[in-house]
Amino acid sequence: MHIFRHLKRLVTDWFLCGMLLATLLAYFFPRFGATGGAMHAEWVVNIGIFVVFFLHGINLSGEQIRHGLKNVRLHLMVQGFTFVVFPLIWLASDWLLGSHVPPLLMLGFFYLCALPSTISSSVALTGSAGGNVPAAILNASLSSVLGIFLTPLLVSFVVGSGAGGIDLGSTLLDLCLMLLLPLVLGQFLRRWLGAFFARYKRYTSIIDKLVILLLVYAAFCNSMVSGIWREQGNGVLLSAVLGSAVLLAIILWLTTRTARALRFSNPDEIAAVFCASKKSLAAGVPMAALIFGNNPGLGLILLPIMIYHPLQLIVCSILAERYASRQRAQAASKREAMVSAR
Repeated sequence: MHIFRHLKRLVTDWFLCGMLLATLLAYFFPRFGATGGAMHAEWVVNIGIFVVFFLHGINLSGEQIRHGLKNVRLHLMVQGFTFVVFPLIWLASDWLLGSHVPPLLMLGFFYLCALPSTISSSVALTGSAGGNVPAAILNASLSSVLGIFLTPLLVSFVVGSGAGGIDLGSTLLDLCLMLLLPLVLGQFLRRWLGAFFARYKRYTSIIDKLVILLLVYAAFCNSMVSGIWREQGNGVLLSAVLGSAVLLAIILWLTTRTARALRFSNPDEIAAVFCASKKSLAAGVPMAALIFGNNPGLGLILLPIMIYHPLQLIVCSILAERYASRQRAQAASKREAMVSAR
């Protein structure tokens, strides 16, 4: 019954339904949102990206981050999985299956593996499961900042830099101007505007998600105009779903086993598993627009993260309930032991 409740929540989530609507609109009205179209996506996208990361910066609490600084082993594990283990899993998969998967989809899976962790759902799920919330805030936030530099660097290892690849210097400069600058600006203005934005956080979250939907629409419009979806066929979607599900299963198993091998406490294990297994759609879509530019295959490159995102929410929500139940059972056992001791 639990899984049906989570599936119902997924179906009624307006943001996930919006992603589906954005792809359908791109199918029927591709030229409107394509580069050079009436929407002027090339300008709207850049403004939207700046706004999203400004909101991330102004809502990021420095005090909560400082509280999470203590557990170095936990931080090393999370960042190691995010930027090292994920790409290594992709390398093994590319060696085994690369010849059977379309190159753009395989690049999309690598882009997924190179992305930073997500902040909001990692922290929310860690809290609901009874985990170490300050550590989750620190790791998810640190991952987002590191991703500005490490994600394009990792992508350049696969697609190359310079002619035929990405211009790493120019890309890093664009990412600093469009992602890091608004993040820092938001943190700087938090002292004066933080309370105001906290009161209207519900609305800033809506703006954040609407911008992401706009970026998804623009990316798929360019892919539709280029004809890339007609060339790939329906097998691409099935491959993306299966690949994302297998990747999530592997990473959840590895993170859980690693946390237990390191003898983390239950709260630290929860934070480690949820932060190290997540990938950020909120950061991934804007970064892709900057890293890959007007690449007509951008819609296909984004497909794995668009599928991985709802999958991680469903599976990790179920895991959060199990962790919370285990925490309650352990607390009840301790209370019973104290009563018996009296």
